[in-house]
Amino acid sequence: MARSPYGNYGHAILTAGALRTPDRVALTYCGEQSFTYDELNRNVNRRAHALLAKGITPGRRVAALLNETLRVAEVYLAQAKIGAVTAALNPYWPVETLRDVVAASGCTAFMYDATVEGVVEQIKDSLPAVTTWIDVRDLEGGSEEEPPISGRYDDPLALYYTSGTTGLPKAVVHTHASSMATAQIWLDVPRGPDSVFGTGAIIWGIGFPAIVGPALYAGMRLVLEQDWGPANFLRVVPRERVTHLSQIPSFYSALLASPDHEDVDLSSIQVIMLGGEPLTRTMLDRIKARLPQAGVYSYYGQTEAPYTCMGRVDDGSTPLGSSGRARTGNAVRITDPNGDRVIDEVGEINLAGPHRMTGYDGLPERTAEVLRGEWYVGGDLGTLSADGVLRVLGRREDAILKGGVWTQPAMIEEAASALDGVAEAGAVGVPEGASEQRILLAVVPRAGHPLEASKLALALADALPEHQRPDHIVVADQLPHSQDASGGPGKLLRGKIRELLG
Repeated sequence: MARSPYGNYGHAILTAGALRTPDRVALTYCGEQSFTYDELNRNVNRRAHALLAKGITPGRRVAALLNETLRVAEVYLAQAKIGAVTAALNPYWPVETLRDVVAASGCTAFMYDATVEGVVEQIKDSLPAVTTWIDVRDLEGGSEEEPPISGRYDDPLALYYTSGTTGLPKAVVHTHASSMATAQIWLDVPRGPDSVFGTGAIIWGIGFPAIVGPALYAGMRLVLEQDWGPANFLRVVPRERVTHLSQIPSFYSALLASPDHEDVDLSSIQVIMLGGEPLTRTMLDRIKARLPQAGVYSYYGQTEAPYTCMGRVDDGSTPLGSSGRARTGNAVRITDPNGDRVIDEVGEINLAGPHRMTGYDGLPERTAEVLRGEWYVGGDLGTLSADGVLRVLGRREDAILKGGVWTQPAMIEEAASALDGVAEAGAVGVPEGASEQRILLAVVPRAGHPLEASKLALALADALPEHQRPDHIVVADQLPHSQDASGGPGKLLRGKIRELLG
């Protein structure tokens, strides 16, 4: 009896859409190319057949170092259809990190695009296990017919990597089934037949199943850009009439700190999904003042269990500072140091559901530390209300100890961001790891609003208790953020604040 192809990620994400709505536009690339679901599916099929011709067989691990967003979408889906396992590499890693990650990955093939040819030449000789090198420009041929479908359900689909802030990035193993569960995120959010999801060059890594998969699975039009920084965002949103977005709050700190947005038509935006860092009342108010028509949602998850919780925060249905409730089919709980479930108490966040990883590749001991039965426990602290609303307090290692009291940086940052003229704030405890710390606060002024550290200190003395008051305030041109290739700021790097300004 033939096995259903719908257990295969590539088939379920794309081919099903091509069968359902072949003439609907699936993808627009940099305002220059558009593809219907049928055309995109045929392109993916051609690449799948070309990969098979180069010896990429089911189960073979292929390292993918790609910067071009269209190529990422096509090649990742082609690999999924034929059952190859994609190691989704970050083009912004240092060369040494890239080499070491590939060496540890078990990959015997390496795929790349024109933007990284120089990097490939640097690492090629040091990766003897890689026997097949593929330039994606050589994958243009092949049949448009569906390739032999391989890989389904609990078969591994890809290795997605953690940020690697401590040591080498860990390879997170996701399956066809877990990635399809992640692809269902937009089913919990209002959308229509003309919904348009906009994004930039952040679809390698976990961004692919968190962005491309959900947009195509929901039948949206996916607008792909190479640059998704504020300047290009202001060009693309009105041009493409973008309706749905998924970003981090820091993006809006940058966007709204400049007057460039003021005369741009952003009225098409209907849904803004925010996660990755806390959303303050001040930032929410600024977003709603500029985009009153948009529903603002918060989400929470990790690479190991993406988009577990979700909730709308601008209409009162989810309290601000919370990440909503567990998404359909997922679960969240808080446990105390004994592993017992608690309500309305601070403890470790536990995540469960079909979207959860199967483990860290090649790291059984580390996997055993974080996978506890059905649950993933990744080191974040939070509380859960009796009706299931999750409030994320932050990473245990980010907490500041002053005056014998623990404080999460977000509490200080929210108070600072509420002050007139402050575009962004970042707080850290110094020295790192000390039993008693001082609080260093770095702030960035909004355009045309000069800031004085002494005046900020007086205002915060009135707004915060003693153990949360900054001991030192620095006014900076910008704060350090991770580089995710979007063109806009990535996550706030608090450790870098301590390193650069402490």
